[in-house]
Amino acid sequence: MANDVLVDIEDLHFAYDGRPVLQGINMKIPRGKVVAIMGGSGCGKTTLLRCIGGQLRPSGGSVRLAKHQVSTMSHTELYSLRRKMGMLFQFGALFTDMSVFDNVAFPLREHTDLPETMIRDLVLLKLEAVGLRGARQLMPAELSGGMARRVALARAVALDPMLMMYDEPFTGLDPIALSVIGQLIRRLNDALGSTSIMVTHDIQESLLIVDYIYFMNGGKVVAEGTPDEIRASRDPFVHQFVYAEATGPVGFDYPAPSLAQSFLDEAAHA
Repeated sequence: MANDVLVDIEDLHFAYDGRPVLQGINMKIPRGKVVAIMGGSGCGKTTLLRCIGGQLRPSGGSVRLAKHQVSTMSHTELYSLRRKMGMLFQFGALFTDMSVFDNVAFPLREHTDLPETMIRDLVLLKLEAVGLRGARQLMPAELSGGMARRVALARAVALDPMLMMYDEPFTGLDPIALSVIGQLIRRLNDALGSTSIMVTHDIQESLLIVDYIYFMNGGKVVAEGTPDEIRASRDPFVHQFVYAEATGPVGFDYPAPSLAQSFLDEAAHA
């Protein structure tokens, strides 16, 4: 059903200075689900996330969020729509000169006219949800990496967004913090009734919490499926990525002539 799809991406293309990055992306993100977008570095995952959020304009195709055509909206329209989006940036991106409390309060003060007493109550509720109500007066420099990511998550959900986007939420975390963040993402998505799109390299943690996975390679969707389908996939690219195999369709070396041929060519030109 069309009403069950929150984000509808059709034949999306994007290029940097004429260099194709996204080449005909098609995705449907259902309401209430956690969907992962995976693939190697440079395959276009973060660029796709920026097109969904409206930071980048595609060169072709469309991105529809609910009833909104994101790819054609004005700056003013996008600003209003982003009140309904939450974003967890890689490494958190907290405001370093603001306390934990003020970081979480920022979107509430920016996008609402709520009285400060109500903002205080909402901030404490969000911090309680991520287990950091007692850290509200700390500064970002006083936080561990996992704590900073949880504060950033509380800030991202401060306005109860209908869409949450995560750009590599597990990067740089120890195994315990990684598991905590993963479970928080799942729990908050379900509690808020929101929809989540997660760009990540972390296969094992993601398979535990997501409902569906899209694999990208070379700016295209090359595979998709549920966690069970992905684990059982016989696709060489998916299998290599999921099981972290050194050999497979994704090579480590940049394409080059054979080493012997390179030496012969150098000798010929000496």
